[in-house]
Amino acid sequence: MTDDLVLDAVDQRVLGSLLEKQRTVPASYPMTLNALRTACNQTSSRDPVVDYDEAMLLERMKSLKERGLVRIVWADRGPRTLKYHQLLDERLALQPDERALLTVLLLRGPQAPGELRTRTDRLHPFADREAVEAVLRRLAALPTPLVHELERRPGQQDRRWVHLLGPVEAEAAAPVAASEVDRESVLAEGRAARDAKVRATYDAVATAYADRLAAELDRKPFDRWLLGRVADLAGAAPVVDVGTGPGHVAAYLAAAGADATGVDLSPAMVEEARRRFPQLTFTVGDLTDLLRPPAAAGWGGITAWYALVHLAGSELAPAVASLGRVLAPGGWLAVALHAGNEVHHADELMDEPVDVDFVLHDPAAVVAAFRAAGLADVEWYVRGPLDGEVETERLYVLGRRPA
Repeated sequence: MTDDLVLDAVDQRVLGSLLEKQRTVPASYPMTLNALRTACNQTSSRDPVVDYDEAMLLERMKSLKERGLVRIVWADRGPRTLKYHQLLDERLALQPDERALLTVLLLRGPQAPGELRTRTDRLHPFADREAVEAVLRRLAALPTPLVHELERRPGQQDRRWVHLLGPVEAEAAAPVAASEVDRESVLAEGRAARDAKVRATYDAVATAYADRLAAELDRKPFDRWLLGRVADLAGAAPVVDVGTGPGHVAAYLAAAGADATGVDLSPAMVEEARRRFPQLTFTVGDLTDLLRPPAAAGWGGITAWYALVHLAGSELAPAVASLGRVLAPGGWLAVALHAGNEVHHADELMDEPVDVDFVLHDPAAVVAAFRAAGLADVEWYVRGPLDGEVETERLYVLGRRPA
C-alpha cells in the first residue's frame, strides 16, 4: 500500500463519513464542510465520538485532495459553495459489498461479522453472517490485504475484524490471551547471561539480518507513517533509535528530516549500520542505560522498533521509565513490538545456531508502563502480520513527556 493510502484517525473518520453519506443521503452529497463536520462528530454509529472543528477539517481536506483521496467541487445550484467528494473507493477499486464493510470499519473500529451485517444494512444488504465473512476473507486475501481477523480475546464470543488502511486504536489494550505465561523465565540465569545471549545472537546473524531486513520499511506503510510522525514531532531536537540493528530505522528517521542516531547492544550490528549508513552516527550501548544527547537537555524522540522483545515482564516498566527520563520535555517515545502471551525460544535465526528468547508482551502491560512513566497523550495501535512476517499481532505505542 502506498504512503498516501495510510490513513490516520482523522482521515479514517472523514473518508468513512463521506463514504457513508454518499449512500445514505445522496441528495445532499457531495458534502459541504459544515455537513461533513456534523457527520464526523455525530454521536451515533461512531466510535470514538469526536469533536472536530471546521478549521482543522479544512486543512485535512486540502491534504486529502493533494493525496488524491478527495475531490473538491462547486455546488451545482444555489450559492457557490465548496463541496467534497471522496475518491477512496475508486483508488481501491471496491465492489459495493466491500465498500460497505470498509465504511463501517473506518467509522467504528474492530467488529465481529454479526455486528458488521447489522451495521451495514443501509449501505449494502448482506443475506447472512456467512456472506459478510466471505467478503471479509476476499478483502484479506488481496495482494495488499485491506482487512485482518483479530484473535478472539477473553470475554468475546466472536473474532473481530479490523481494516488495514491505517492505525486502529487497540480495544482498551485488552490482554491478548487468558492464559498466563512466565515472562520471567528469560532471567533464569540472570540478566547478564540473558544480555550475553542476545549480544551473541545478533553478532552471529548481523550481516544476514541486515541483508534481509534493511529494506523492510519499503513494504510497511504504517511503520513509515508512525516513524515519519515521530520525526515531525521531534522537530530540530535530536532523535535516537535504540536497538537499531542494521540502522534502517534511524536512516528512515534521518531521511524524514530528523537529526537521528542509533544505539545497539551488538557491536556487529553497529558495524553493519555504520557500513550501510556512513553518514549517520551509531554507537554500542544498552537501551536501559541510555544517556541524554551531548548537546541537548534530552531527546526529542526515541524509537524502539522491536528493541524490547528480549525483556522480561518485570523489566518492561523500568525500561520504559528509563527511556522516558532522557526525553526532553515535550519529547516522544515510540515503540513497536510483538503482542501476545508467549515466550518463544529460538535455536536458529537467519540459518545460524543461536540460543535466545523472544518475549511477546501483553498490550495492557505496555500501555500501563507508558502511563506509569508519566508519559502523556498515549496512543496505541495494533496491526496483523504482513506476508512473510512472523505470525503475530504488532503493537505500537506512542507517548509524550509532558513539557
